[in-house]
Amino acid sequence: MSFNGVLIMDCNQERRSKLEAILSFMQVEWRSGCRAEDKIWLQEQPHTLTVLAGDMDVPLKSLVNEFSHHAFISLNNTDCQANNLLGTLSALTYDELTALLQQAQSWQPLIASDDQECRLHDLLIGQSASMDEIKSLIRQVANKPANVLLLGESGTGKEVIARAIHLLSLQSEGPFVPINCGAIPAELLESELFGHEKGAFTGAVSARKGRFELAQGGTLFLDEIGDMPLPMQVKLLRVLQERTFERVGGTRPITAKVRVIAATHRDLEQMIAEQRFREDLYYRLNVFPIEAPALRHRQNDIPLLLNELISRHETTHNAQLSFSAEAIDSLKKWHWPGNVRELSNLVERMFILCPNQRVQLSDLPVKYQALTDEQLVTRPFDELDEQDALASIFHSDEPEVENEADFFDFQNSAEDEAFELGEEPEHSFAPHALSEEGVNLKEMLANIEMDMISQSLEANDGVVARAAEHLGMRRTTLVEKMKKYGITK
Repeated sequence: MSFNGVLIMDCNQERRSKLEAILSFMQVEWRSGCRAEDKIWLQEQPHTLTVLAGDMDVPLKSLVNEFSHHAFISLNNTDCQANNLLGTLSALTYDELTALLQQAQSWQPLIASDDQECRLHDLLIGQSASMDEIKSLIRQVANKPANVLLLGESGTGKEVIARAIHLLSLQSEGPFVPINCGAIPAELLESELFGHEKGAFTGAVSARKGRFELAQGGTLFLDEIGDMPLPMQVKLLRVLQERTFERVGGTRPITAKVRVIAATHRDLEQMIAEQRFREDLYYRLNVFPIEAPALRHRQNDIPLLLNELISRHETTHNAQLSFSAEAIDSLKKWHWPGNVRELSNLVERMFILCPNQRVQLSDLPVKYQALTDEQLVTRPFDELDEQDALASIFHSDEPEVENEADFFDFQNSAEDEAFELGEEPEHSFAPHALSEEGVNLKEMLANIEMDMISQSLEANDGVVARAAEHLGMRRTTLVEKMKKYGITK
């Protein structure tokens, strides 16, 4: 048995000595140490080496990402598989070491062509450390047959990552077929995935291929897998295990020659605990997890993202657009709950409001304006600002009050109703006297809203639906406001 070479990087002298003895017995060429020179030596090796990594002065994760053309085997059980290791040597035995070295010998790194690399960078915009790590993980898993699970908040670009994996995969010449598991009714999802035969159910006037058949030889992207009904999860698990399926109403088995990538913004482990997601399906999908970073964790990528989004919207709106440095700095300070999707929506909104202009800080919607104290003093507070401030506090799906008089009429009517019932109103809505220092209207209104929500929840025993009805708003609106203010039942 021959190997390209083995490098032992371990500060544990006793373990390193045992490995040296075993490798010498196996007549394997090896080099041993945990020195800084070994990192330089790794960089200079054009062919794939097997690295036995133990206790080191540098994090193992950074080595794996930096030298992705080498095969790494961990000597510590505490190292996580998310580091994209080839394996972990749990015991210093001849059989286990031989098996891992054989696996390393057949392991081949993905060497992307210059064209693929350019397309990868075109798809995944950003130069932050988190985006560099995502690109590194994509390069390492793309040409492997393993299932990939994409995690992360809504709007972080999980489908873009899935397309990038497909682009660099061995199935890149095949189709990329996406399906949103949460957007299709449960009774139709099986037919959408597996297809159906003629006459399988009412309305099935002809046979139809499902997404698994359409994706043959390519990649099937199961978006929002956390929204898939439990009965459908059982059928998907069977396909992933046996690699065959049947059309609805059919009996002929069809081989599933397809790469599966799933994505979700939900906490699947919590759903497993609540028995809303199958644990066996989770482990079948979660072979190689990749977590898409939220935009608030890579805000330095915002200028690059703005340039890309402007380029995409220019043709649609037949206009040009740019952002001032002051506006960009302000956008980098926003927490972006909607992530890149929210940023894209903002760019399109600016195309409508400021076509062929340079967007200044004052042109941005109020919530995106990170003003300094000096700017707050010098900037006039006009009627538009007042409307935006009120809208940011009382935004909901319900119709807005048209003016302040209507708003205070509503408050007075609530007090009158309380007096007619012989009750003292719990709160007075009489205008506060302004001090010489002034008052923060936005903060005051927010405090009033928080107080009203808390009282309504308490009066309705924490039942959100009844509290929403009590407050005259939709349940979903109240849930969003509770999240915003950190109010629990």
